[in-house]
Amino acid sequence: MSGKRKIITFWRVIRTGAINFIRNISLAIAAMAIMVVTLTIVLFSLIINSTFSHTINQITSKIDISVYLNDNVNKAATNKLVAQIKALPNVASVDYLSKAQVLKQYEQQNASNLQLIEAVSETNNPLPATIIIKPVNLNDLNSIKNFLDKPSIVKLESAPTSYSGQEKQAIDRITHATNVLREIGFVAVIIFAVVSVLIIFNTIQMAIFNRRDEIHIMRLLGAGTGYIRGPFIVESIIYGMLAALISILIVNSAFQASSNALQASSLGLLDINYAKNFFYNDFLNLLTAQVGLGIVIGAVSSLIATRRYLKFKTR
Repeated sequence: MSGKRKIITFWRVIRTGAINFIRNISLAIAAMAIMVVTLTIVLFSLIINSTFSHTINQITSKIDISVYLNDNVNKAATNKLVAQIKALPNVASVDYLSKAQVLKQYEQQNASNLQLIEAVSETNNPLPATIIIKPVNLNDLNSIKNFLDKPSIVKLESAPTSYSGQEKQAIDRITHATNVLREIGFVAVIIFAVVSVLIIFNTIQMAIFNRRDEIHIMRLLGAGTGYIRGPFIVESIIYGMLAALISILIVNSAFQASSNALQASSLGLLDINYAKNFFYNDFLNLLTAQVGLGIVIGAVSSLIATRRYLKFKTR
């Protein structure tokens, strides 16, 4: 019997929350409008953050360290050096290009510049054999540089590695910039989520204040804490679910409009095509996450507001 009573009470709480949502439609629209804006900003932040990460990965994937070898370094010494570099913890891959391969690559890269091609062809291949190192973590390039700066390694080199001088400064600046972009994207999502909770918290407080007489009567009639608090939580969850669906539709409309209005495939670091493909390819996951976030924000905000404003005791 007790179980049946709990089920009846549960459905009554849901029914009351839904009725309150309809009865206070003007407040509901205002609350949802705020949540729609916040959830839309959060969703855009997630998409932009993912797009920035994709762009950053594209940039960093092109960064490598080149070691230029003397012409007198024999095959055994070269193989030993390649093996030593591969054994370094921050090395993802190592490629060795012979003098002939470097020359062929140079000719392909400068195929449109006949003067450079003629200049190289008139000499006896001045380009050195090269070892190309792809790092795992750009923040730990010094571990590779320290190895390459050993006297026994330096004597095998015909010139300083590509991770030195101005090239080193450029790579370090790119590494720093990518780290800052990742941090900004993460912080932006957190800030907007917190702002959303605060806004909904204030909205629920207003709803409680408007119904203070009704709540007082319910208390006098012996209504329990959960029965009074429940409808507010249900109402807030409805706010969150509907706001999440509307925000998804807004973002979808924005991408549809951008496809027609914008011919460019990117705006600076923002790859529009990738952002659009990311949204459509992960639509169900984003929809689920957005609805879940809306429910969580609504429920948490309502719990905090009812506990603080009504001064319910924790049982």
